Amino acid sequence: MSELEAITINSIIENRHIKSVFQPIISLKNGLTLGYEALSRVTIDCLIKSPEELFILAESTNCLWDLELVCRTIAIESSNHLLQEPSQTKLFLNVNPSVMQDVKFKQGFTKEFIKQFNIPASNIIFEITERNVINDIKGFKDSIKHYKDQGFQIAIDDAGSGYAGLNLISDINPDYIKLDINLIRNINKDNLKYALVKSMVEFSRISNIKLIAEGIETQSECETLIKLGVQYGQGYYIQRPSEHFSDLIQIKKHIEEINRKHNYGFNYGIKSTYISHICTSTAFLDPNEKVINVYNRFKNNETNIGFCVVENEKPIGIVTKGDLALKLSGNYGFTLFSNHTIRDLMKREMLIVESTSPIEQVSNSAMNRNNEDLYDFIVVVQDENYLGTVTIKDLLQKTTELQILSAKDQNPLTGLPGNQLIEQQMMKCIQSESPYSIIYCDIDHFKVYNDIYGFENGDLVIKMLSELLRENTRINDFIGHIGGDDFVVILDYYIESNYCEELSNRFMLKVNQFYNSIDLSNQYVISTSREGHTKKFPLLSLTCVLIDNQCQVYKDHFEISQVLASLKKQEKQKKSFNFNIE
Repeated sequence: MSELEAITINSIIENRHIKSVFQPIISLKNGLTLGYEALSRVTIDCLIKSPEELFILAESTNCLWDLELVCRTIAIESSNHLLQEPSQTKLFLNVNPSVMQDVKFKQGFTKEFIKQFNIPASNIIFEITERNVINDIKGFKDSIKHYKDQGFQIAIDDAGSGYAGLNLISDINPDYIKLDINLIRNINKDNLKYALVKSMVEFSRISNIKLIAEGIETQSECETLIKLGVQYGQGYYIQRPSEHFSDLIQIKKHIEEINRKHNYGFNYGIKSTYISHICTSTAFLDPNEKVINVYNRFKNNETNIGFCVVENEKPIGIVTKGDLALKLSGNYGFTLFSNHTIRDLMKREMLIVESTSPIEQVSNSAMNRNNEDLYDFIVVVQDENYLGTVTIKDLLQKTTELQILSAKDQNPLTGLPGNQLIEQQMMKCIQSESPYSIIYCDIDHFKVYNDIYGFENGDLVIKMLSELLRENTRINDFIGHIGGDDFVVILDYYIESNYCEELSNRFMLKVNQFYNSIDLSNQYVISTSREGHTKKFPLLSLTCVLIDNQCQVYKDHFEISQVLASLKKQEKQKKSFNFNIE
């Protein structure tokens, strides 16, 4: 390193020629902002071209601690208005492992330091990159414990970019794992990356360590990560790093839409029944209420198991009967704490879920908590404001009920509702007297295809059609699987008459992938007819017929089924006639 570069680094540090830019990290379940990663940028023209180069040079001149201190301080000063209690917005700070073990860091970055900004320690996450070498692993683990004991959280950055990642995760048990950008790039096209991230999602579910996908740059990558169940994401597709904090209204809507789409667009089953359906609007506490008053409220109502503590409509903690009793027990517990406010004794770590979270997702999160928190009630919010609570008992009862119902009337191949729910949806349309359209879809020559290519390939075609229907309907439209290769789509609005033709054309484009090159070139297959004759059969196609109540009123679902069956038969006869002429 040149003398000029050394002078430049010292000047940057002494004169704080640094600014912070922030990249949002959002939930891939509902689009809400979890927090921001703080990134540092040099504000003067100099020989140092990138932040990476700046930190490398700082480390080589033994001034890494001073540089990181400036960067951290500026980041907190620029964002503290978002992090102050009762906010639960997180600030992710990149910290070199060697700096974390430095005595100056331990003494300087404490709960007392951030208290001057009114920031709770749980809102600060230290990001430790997998690329950094950790020589003294025992000392490092002790340092991590030191910060965790103060309430700070830990994230492993760039997981998947090096070779020691699994050991690092095992050693420090982080709160978050950030998946490296190279693992996310083109994940929608790369089966190996897909499989690796899928395994990480399963690990996350079992370990209760949350995943953050870094470097999301395309809509397809984002949709794939949502399908896989990755909890959080960041990247240029969501927002580029910026000095300003803006609402992500459009991306939030888009993520909500994708999640609803992959919940199959019908309000049925454990995957698509929202937690708000079993949420109870329960009494809550002001954080300044005296502990003695809360104790008496529990004493006067034996059935009450706990309260949520709410400030400015935001949940900031919970108090359970058992936890409070434990803290007040002993020779001096009651005397010491009875005149404190409940803010001092409340439990800040709690499971908070958005009202539109599917029950299955909430159930998984609840069961993956630590043993001591396993039976705490769940706090439900709507747009981050307190809505109510759900007990574990209610959650388990509803989960079991939905699983039983789902098993009774859900197609195991496509996950779509079966005949009973289809009939109910039809009757709902008839009774409402509002506009509706019903499309009946049936695959032509499906038996012949199964005879030639086998049932496994036939199942793949059926699944392809179910996905095609989801892609070509709105979020809350109803799609049902009658059985075999028959489907029905029920809409609460009128559609254009060419809808069925366009759907059939899209099916024809997608179905080509399920044939060998010879049959595809011939545009027919050869098989045995029911009469025992060898003959040519057309490739698979889709028959779609449509009815609505614009000109005709239907009295029940039996009449609708008869009309659709008759229209389907007529359409199939036309196709058969045209093929025979050819």
